[in-house]
This record gives sequence, C-alpha cells and structure tokens, in this order.
Amino acid sequence: MIKALLLIFKSVPTWDRIAIAQRNWVFVLTRYLLPLLLLGCAAEGCGLAHWGKPRGKMAHVATLSIPQTILFEIAQLIVSLVVVWLGARLIRALGETFHGRHSFTQAFTVAAYGLSPLFFLRLLDAFPSVSPWVPWGIGIVLSAATLYHGLPRVMLPDPPHTFGLYLMSVVLLVMISGLACFLTTWYLEGRFTRLDAVISRFLPS
Repeated sequence: MIKALLLIFKSVPTWDRIAIAQRNWVFVLTRYLLPLLLLGCAAEGCGLAHWGKPRGKMAHVATLSIPQTILFEIAQLIVSLVVVWLGARLIRALGETFHGRHSFTQAFTVAAYGLSPLFFLRLLDAFPSVSPWVPWGIGIVLSAATLYHGLPRVMLPDPPHTFGLYLMSVVLLVMISGLACFLTTWYLEGRFTRLDAVISRFLPS
C-alpha cells in the first residue's frame, strides 16, 4: 500500500528502485499485487455487508449477505488479476510490434505497479455514496501518469518508440479495466437479475 502511494506522489524514484530490483513476476504478484488487491476487496466487502450499495431500478441502498459478499469479492479479485495478466500480455505484444524484445516479467511489472493507483483507490468503494466509476476514473488517470515514468524505466524501449508504446499501453489498460468496472458496477446495481437469482438459490442468505 505504501508503494502505491509512493508511485502516485514520488513516481520517478520509486520506479527507479523497482527497475533496479528486477523482481520476477511471481514476487511482484505474491508480495505486492495480491496484498494490495486483498486490502481493496476487504474494504469493499465490509462496505457491501454493512452499508450496501444502491441496487435495483429504484436505486435503493441494499446490503449483500456475507456469502454473497465473499463470492463477489472473490470474483472481483479474479477479475483484477485477469486485468493485470491480460494487460501484461498485451503490453509485451505491443513492445514486439515496436521492434522490442521484452520479457513477461517486465510487462507484468509495468502492469501491476502501473495499475496500483487504480487498485488503491478501490478503498473508496467501501462507501455506499461513491459510484465505482469515481475511483476508477481518478485511479486510471493516476495510473496513466504513473506509467509515463515507469514504462520506459522497466521495459527500456528504443527512445523513438517510447511514447507510442506508452500511449498504446495506456489505451489498452483503460479499455480492459473499464470493461471490468462496467461488469462489476452493473452487478452491484442489480442489472444481472438472472445471475442474482442463481446465486441466491445456491447461497444461504
């Protein structure tokens, strides 16, 4: 969590330390990304169980049961990991189109640390009055700013291709994370009525 804040407020020296450390993707996943995601899921889960979110056509605030909350946060965690993994794969593929040779670890490091402002701001999802689009909007802007300093330091692209690789990477991450936010927001708003019915049938209230 501290490193996520440092990436927002002291981006350049923090990225320099990340680039020098050269941790493999398993280390980044287990020692940084998973704890950050679990913190966000725990905060959001507490909010959903105790305060709820506006749901249904009348947008009345309703809480989720504990089993529903746990299942939703597990799904949220999986979706977040998929966003990072897919983002890393696409960033690596983009690097190859710009005539670069990059490892999956480099691309995963960029995606995981670059999206950390977005994941950190999910703490705001604990509050019922905050739409999920607000943390996503602020978070993705901060992530784009963070990636501007981080991508060149970690992936070391050729200078003529640096901005193009950065711009395309940001566009793809915006699209992927935006789609994930859209799906989770629609579920919280009660738009997936059939899915709610299936979940309610198999889970205790």
